[in-house]
Parts: sequence; structure tokens; C-alpha cells
Amino acid sequence: MALRDPTGEDPRTLTARYHLAALATCTDDPLAALRTILDLLVTTFRADDGSIRLLSADTGHLETVALLGARDLHQGPEALLPGHGITGWCVLNHRALLVPDVTLEPRYIAVRPAARCEMAAPIMNGEQVIGVLDLESDRIGGFNAADLALLEQLADETSRVMRRLWELGHLRAKSRQLESLITAGQSVVTKLEPQEVFDTLTREARHMLRARACALYLHDPVRRTVRCASFTSTQSTTPPVGEFDLESCLVASPIHTRRQIWFSEIQSPEFRELPDLPADPALRSMLATPMIFEGEVLGVVAVFTNQLHRFDNDEKRLCDALASLAAVALQNARLYARVFQSEDVLRKNERLTTLGLLAAEIAHEIRNPLTVLKLLHGGLGVDFPAGDPRHTDQRVIGEKLDQLEAIVTRVLGFAQAPSSLHSRWSLADIIEDTLALVRLKLAQHKVSVCVTAPPRPLFVEVSKGQIQQVLLNLLLNATHAMPDGGTVQLSITTGDRSGLPQAVIDLADTGTGVPDAIRDRIFDSFLSGRPDGTGLGLAIAKRILLSHHGDIVLLASGPDGTTMRVTLPLAR
Repeated sequence: MALRDPTGEDPRTLTARYHLAALATCTDDPLAALRTILDLLVTTFRADDGSIRLLSADTGHLETVALLGARDLHQGPEALLPGHGITGWCVLNHRALLVPDVTLEPRYIAVRPAARCEMAAPIMNGEQVIGVLDLESDRIGGFNAADLALLEQLADETSRVMRRLWELGHLRAKSRQLESLITAGQSVVTKLEPQEVFDTLTREARHMLRARACALYLHDPVRRTVRCASFTSTQSTTPPVGEFDLESCLVASPIHTRRQIWFSEIQSPEFRELPDLPADPALRSMLATPMIFEGEVLGVVAVFTNQLHRFDNDEKRLCDALASLAAVALQNARLYARVFQSEDVLRKNERLTTLGLLAAEIAHEIRNPLTVLKLLHGGLGVDFPAGDPRHTDQRVIGEKLDQLEAIVTRVLGFAQAPSSLHSRWSLADIIEDTLALVRLKLAQHKVSVCVTAPPRPLFVEVSKGQIQQVLLNLLLNATHAMPDGGTVQLSITTGDRSGLPQAVIDLADTGTGVPDAIRDRIFDSFLSGRPDGTGLGLAIAKRILLSHHGDIVLLASGPDGTTMRVTLPLAR
């Protein structure tokens, strides 16, 4: 007769519970814990065979995760439907069951010929069955009602242990995913090439979700097509190549609905011929998430698994975050490309403007001696006979002088900025629009801009494009002077010049300052302190402001930064 604990509890219960409770601190692997639990159950009940099956959320089957005894995983069914066999009955009815003689039980599924007695208890998580404990004995009546009651108690303890381990694993997975998401975000924002952005995102998405493959598709709404821009896989899988008609693609669904869509089995016949799917027969489930930016669907991020998988809410939220990150990164890459293109256009415009100004200067210098020549030629008063060749020469010289004067006049007229292009503008609006043009460039170089505006709006009569060109040049110069980032302080005040009210713009940076050797000549043409500079920017800015009856001066410069001052007459 077995000795009883003073509390009246079976000593086997205390021992088994103690070992089960210790599992939560001895291991962090749920499968290893289940194998240990099964070994403990077989020992406690002196069973000849045992198994633990868990209910798969993906397939709805009871799948064997631990087995101990005379059989192995290759004997009998590895997966059962709820309701099949003794274990399936326990899952379907949420109750434990004892069968003293399995030969008399029609629900029993024979696996071992020697088995005679079986008992099983469901593993519950609240009202939900998550698995079942099953033990077999080779003796009829090998287990009794007390054993069944104890097995139910140990099933409850097993549930608590598994919940703790799953929660711990879940927290660790979320921590890993969050860390990977932060790393992916930091990596993406530093890349300017779209292809680098795409490859980084698909690689990180596959890693975070531990998927077999991940693909990023770009959507062309004008052509109504999609193409696979990036693909990563754990195997050497051939990605979809080419541009596909949207209506014949699986990713058309998330594009049209603007929602995540889960495809449980992409190897089914209706999906096999779709051109946008990778040529990998091992791919089973797919989660497709649209990349949406400001209402526009830019593409789709698709994650593939190599087994039937139901993506949970956490995985869906993670894919949604990655798709949003991909959309923003793609838009940033496009904007960066536009900014660099605009800079290139500005440089070309600077050269063209300089050529125009040089042509105007040359024409102006030619005009004075040309005027003298015309006066002297007209005052000679020499009249040759009609048949004398010199008469023709004199006429030709006069015509060519008139032609040269017309050319000079046209050049000067073309180079002069027409006053009709000037209009009334808010100075704050001009500055705000200029900062919008270079905001990505400033962000890339880690330069922040602080604008101090006057209490009342200031208006100027100017050519907006030319004043923006001046401000752009000053901001870009300040950016180059702060290679490691810094601050630009833009202050707008008012002043007085020759009795006329002026708008004063002070632009101060925290850069390295203007070299002493060129400080007095920074507004000369073709003078630059940078190896890649043209030396035209400040010279053109000076000419533009002078043509607007304003000016630009170097107010201060040193190791702590440079301050440039721009003045413009206020509109009346």
C-alpha cells in the first residue's frame, strides 16, 4: 500500500508537480520541455507507451510532438483530426477518458498490437484545447480512475508550464523582431539607391519572420503592370523575371483592395500558372501586404513560408510596418534622385547664367569703342567717286559697324533681366519654398535650419526664381562647410539703406569658415575654396542682388561658422 502525504495527497502528485514546475526555469525550449514531461508521465504511471500531441492552428490537426515507448514517430498516424481515436475524442469533447480494455473500444485506433489500456487528458488553455496527453499500458486495467484524475491535474500543470515557455519565447521573438525592425529602419534611411533599399527590406523581412522567401513587387499604375524588384530566399530559387500584366498576378488582390491578404496554399491548381509567383514548389503560404504612401499603392511586400501557416496578428502588424517602411524608403529614394537632378540642373543654369553675364560684360566693353569708331567714321567726310572701289569699302565698313552695334544691343537686351518679371512676393514665402527644395539634401547631411521671422510680413519686388537661386547657393555652401552636420540660423529683420527701408536676411552656419586667403575675394568669378567648386555661385548671387538694388556681404567668418548678409529693398 502506497504511503500518503499528511495532506492526503498522492505522493506521486507532489513529485510530478515539483518536476513540472521546475521545467519553467530549467529550459526555454517548449519541445524539449514536452519530451521531459512525457518521460515524467511514463515513469509516474509506469506506462509502456506515451505521446503528446498539440493542436496545430495552421492545419487543425493533432500533431505528435513527443513520443516515448515501444513505437516511434514512423508508426501510426503522425496527425489526427479532432474526434478520431481516443485522443481525438478528448479534444473534441474537452474531457479526459480512460479505456480499461482497448479491444472493446470501437473508437480506439490500433497502433501497437500489445496495447491493452489507454487513458488521455486534454491540455487546456482556458476554454480552448491546445493538446492532449496520452498513455498506454500493455495490461488490461493498467490505469484506474485515480490515475486518470492525476493525469488531469498534470495536464493542467503542463498547460501552465507551456504557457510560461511560450510567453517567454513570444517575448524573445518580439524583442528580436523589434531589434531587427529598428536595424532595418536605420539601414534603409541611409541608402539612396532604390535597389539597395529593396534588397535590404526583403532580406530583413525574411529574417524577422523566419520565412523561406520574401519578394518586393513594384506597381506601375499607368501601365497597369507589376514586376519583382527584389527577391531573397533560403534556397537558390529563381525569382519572377519580367513585367507582368496586373490582372494576371496574385499580388493584384492586395493592390486593388489596399489590404493585407493571406493565401493559405499557393501550390493549389488555381495558383500554379500565375507568373508573379517564384518557381519554388516548396512555397506553401503567402502573406501579401500593399506598400501605400499618401493613398498611392507603390507595390507589394510578399512573405512566403515552406509549410501551411496561418499568420497571426503580430506577424501581420510586423509585415504592415515593413511595407510602410518600404513605401517611405522608396518615396525618399525617388525624392533624393529628384533633388540630385535639380542640383545638376542648377549647376548647368549657373554656367549658362555666367556665360550670359560674361557675354553682357564683353558686349558692354565692346559697345564703347564701337560707338567711337562709328562717330569717327561718320565724321571723316570722305566721299569717293562712284566707280572707286574705296567707295564700296567705305559703305561696307559703315554697314558692318551698324551690324556690330545691333549685335551688341541684342546681347545686352538678352542679358538684362526684364523688370516685367519682377512681382510682389512675401519674403517668408520665398524662404519657405526654398527650404522645401533642399529639405532632403539638408536632412541627408544632418543639417537643421532655424528661421527667425519678423513680427509682421515683409514684401519685396523681385524675380522669385533669381532670389531663390541666391538662397539655394548660400544654403548649399553652408552644407558643404558642415560635412558632419550642423545648424543654419536664418534671421529676417529690417534695416535702412540710403533712407530706403530694406529687408535684411542673415544666414549663419556652424561650419569651418571661409579661408583667410580668399575672404576678401569670395564674390569674384571662378574663385572657389572647394576642389569641386566652380567659383561662380557667389559671383552670380552678387550680380543678381545688385540688379535688384540689393547686396550681399560677408558679415563674419571664423572657426565657429560664417554669416552672410543679404539685403533687398522692401516693396512700397
